[in-house]
Amino acid sequence: MNMIDVRVAAVEQVTPLIKHFKFVKEDGSQLPPFSGGSHIVVAMDAEGRTYRNPYSLMGSPTDTDAYHISVRRQENSRGGSAYMHENVRVGMTLKITHPVNLFTLAKMAHKHVLIAGGIGITPFMSQIEDLNRIGADYELHYAFRSYKQAAFVEELQKACGNKLHCHSDSDGHRLDMEALLRSQPLGTHVYVCGPSPMVVAVLETAKNLGWPDSNVHNEQFLAPPVGETFKVQLAQSNIEVQVPAEMSMLEAIEAAGVQADYLCRGGVCGRCELSVLECDGGLEHNDHFLTESEKASCSKIMPCVSRTKGKRLVLDL
Repeated sequence: MNMIDVRVAAVEQVTPLIKHFKFVKEDGSQLPPFSGGSHIVVAMDAEGRTYRNPYSLMGSPTDTDAYHISVRRQENSRGGSAYMHENVRVGMTLKITHPVNLFTLAKMAHKHVLIAGGIGITPFMSQIEDLNRIGADYELHYAFRSYKQAAFVEELQKACGNKLHCHSDSDGHRLDMEALLRSQPLGTHVYVCGPSPMVVAVLETAKNLGWPDSNVHNEQFLAPPVGETFKVQLAQSNIEVQVPAEMSMLEAIEAAGVQADYLCRGGVCGRCELSVLECDGGLEHNDHFLTESEKASCSKIMPCVSRTKGKRLVLDL
């Protein structure tokens, strides 16, 4: 995958757990254009290991002088978010992928309802730029534990005005999803990004209320879970790869020098899908891409977030 060399132009501590990073192109030229909801993958070389984490672009899609991302430090970080918080400084160079959009706005929607939880606000920061520019009808619902932990509230108030609705748990102002989705006019599309329970709640509520699947959109990048060590035999490459407990299968394959396709690295897009030829145990599917029947067949796996429950796996790669 072609990478872009960028320099870190600014770092800002936004909340105790969230940092904002500004990237400019290393040669001073314009960065590639993107649309609201796009993400990039940031490659981080740390102690002989390369982390590649996806982050949503937050800035205006009309401004390609710089890219903006925000990173929440995860309590159980495998290293990526901790590296960004502890090691990335102004002036450093990093490599990033070209922007990809797996969370696009529906052009034919009559109205857009955006629902964000915590750091899930980031893809909406660029989407509201697009919505304001075209004068679209929308409302943004931003849920968080407390105003102290909420990032970018002032910026959102300026950008959205009365279209912004904040829901703070500490103030007892929780989002009533059923009331929100029940009251929307026909032709409305809903978008959700945030913690898994919130995403599941929105999807289930929309389904129970009879919303068409095509009008319901979600983005939820998953961090690869820690698991047991196992071995992967790559049949085409004739290479055996050891997958450590704290490393994803995709990361281990890349570390072995084998090119593997990917886009989101978070179990969403399906680009890294591989065929399973043999498995001496069950598969631990953690993605949101495969259907339940595909997962039950144990014939496919997303190496970015999924693992085997056994000791050895043979893949068609």
